[in-house]
Amino acid sequence: MNNYIKYLTDIIALIIIYAVFLFKKWKSKGKDMLLVNTLLYVYIALVLYVTLMPVILSLPFIFDHAYIPMNMLAFDDYFSGRAYAAQQILLNVILMIPFGFIIPIVKKQNIFSCALLTFLFSLSIELVQPLINGFRSSDVTDLITNTIGGIIGYLLYLAFKPLINTLLNLLKTNQ
Repeated sequence: MNNYIKYLTDIIALIIIYAVFLFKKWKSKGKDMLLVNTLLYVYIALVLYVTLMPVILSLPFIFDHAYIPMNMLAFDDYFSGRAYAAQQILLNVILMIPFGFIIPIVKKQNIFSCALLTFLFSLSIELVQPLINGFRSSDVTDLITNTIGGIIGYLLYLAFKPLINTLLNLLKTNQ
């Protein structure tokens, strides 16, 4: 089956979930919360696109291959001198910065709860990746670097908190 159709199936499912279950709920909380929750939803959808998709059409085949256990040697690729290991580390940090930035706007968090949520989100992805297809693997380095990215995002949130509050208040007053 064409890869575009596989991805399109997942994207349509995400759009339906948003339209049917989430949009009205978030809209009732005001434009500010609709905007922030929608940004988080779109961000999570993009992360799923990069890390897990296609999912729906892969489900019937999740047990057709061996589950590859998580690589538990932190930064093994980097220390082994594998090509693109440093870029992969940087990309994993960057991937989770928006999560750490947006999560405390959606629901007030401290740095520890934000780091825990980032870790759990990353762990969920890492545990599901090898199920989706036999070519994906999970790695403890990804958990570490993703969590660091979430913490950096939270620190950026703290730096921009006054501006964020001003923008959200403007949205509230324009309702």
